Amino acid sequence: MKRYEALAADIEASIRAGVLRPGDRLPSVRHTCESRGISASTVFQAYYLLEARGLVRARERSGYYVSEGARKRPPAPDHASQPADASIAVDVSELVFEVLEASRTRDTVAFGSAFPSPQLFPLARLGQSLAATAPALDPWSTVDDLTPGNPALRRQIALRYLADGLRVHTDEIVVTNGALEALNLCLAAVTRPGGAVVVESPTFYAALQALERLGLQAIEVPTHPREGIDLAALAHALERHRPQACWLMTTFQNPLGSLMPEDKKQALVALLARHGVPLIEDDVYAELYFGDRRPLPAKAFDREGLVLHCGSFSKCLAPGYRLGWAAPGRFAQAVARQKLTTTLGASAPVQAALADYLQRGGFDKHLRRLRQTLAARQARVAEAVAAHFPPGTRATQPAGGYFLWVELPEGADTLRLHRQALQHGISIAPGPIFSASRGFAHCLRLNYGQEWNARSEAALATLGQLAHAL
Repeated sequence: MKRYEALAADIEASIRAGVLRPGDRLPSVRHTCESRGISASTVFQAYYLLEARGLVRARERSGYYVSEGARKRPPAPDHASQPADASIAVDVSELVFEVLEASRTRDTVAFGSAFPSPQLFPLARLGQSLAATAPALDPWSTVDDLTPGNPALRRQIALRYLADGLRVHTDEIVVTNGALEALNLCLAAVTRPGGAVVVESPTFYAALQALERLGLQAIEVPTHPREGIDLAALAHALERHRPQACWLMTTFQNPLGSLMPEDKKQALVALLARHGVPLIEDDVYAELYFGDRRPLPAKAFDREGLVLHCGSFSKCLAPGYRLGWAAPGRFAQAVARQKLTTTLGASAPVQAALADYLQRGGFDKHLRRLRQTLAARQARVAEAVAAHFPPGTRATQPAGGYFLWVELPEGADTLRLHRQALQHGISIAPGPIFSASRGFAHCLRLNYGQEWNARSEAALATLGQLAHAL
């Protein structure tokens, strides 16, 4: 943990414990520097992080104060999962479809949704780019850009990598129809039916569905709700099961929201390189961080070309445009050929529009607003869980993304809670859809990226009442 993160954690703990109360002024930057023996920039980083989380607010020429809405949160889970040490045949699709189909209506309070509210995105500005570029589209681009994609867009993606110090050549980037296609193409490129793939426990249900569709088995590896996959357990799984690949989310994992520290990401890449096992890195929430900078992906530590990094604009800029990409290292040609034999290419007008938007600027300004909104909404949802859910409930405290992982007391049945909640117009994502072994029966995922208003606050109160009765 970095110094500013440690300072922020100490102040947050004081707020949660009631030592610092809403309206209290935080110690001055000068006083904190002197008492802690740290620099002013470190203090400001800590205060910015707390501000992004909705815990403190700056007052011009006065300092930082605890926000009026900063109340008690539920305690965080503090133990890694304990899946069976086995290679498991995957059969989750029907359960996933049942849950997802039930929560797609607009009238539902969509805590179970996989998407943030579409109202958070600059869709009008994107529409202007689409209107400006479509009439001027080179007819030959519909052929030239089939695979790997629009050169201008791939250059903009490469520049985002470069800003983090990663040298990803435009020729390595394959533009796809969303990140999910990128992930599936990468999986198909490095596996064969009958093999096994390492996943986190719990893991993103679409990863399990992809394994099921390709006839692959899942190796669920213990995962900590704060720091991600257990590397010692992973090393054991690599030795025992000889997997063909790993599919992991190292940054703001879905559903836990965990963030692997950078030294752990580096150790992960080194471990997989020793075994020659490719890493499919699902990094769709990378831009949704609440700290001072974007966390580096595992891709940053890849020297062997074994990390197939996948990203998307769907979660941070353009939902519905279905634009993602893969940067698959040594497997770039194999992934491009998978793309050619399936969907050929992504929409040429949409690629041109996204390239235009990124070239004109404004993306980072939009992201700053989006991150502040998500951090504030996380605080509101966490406070409501603390106020309304049963004693013993725990919830993660992610430093980014838009999901909370909630653990109800043992014995609770969140599939039952899911069905009861739907009768009240509320959706949740029950824990069993995130596990090949149907574990996590007492857990659920809540989406705090939806609109926060009186209706959603009342829905969480109702959900808490239902949880009490389980």
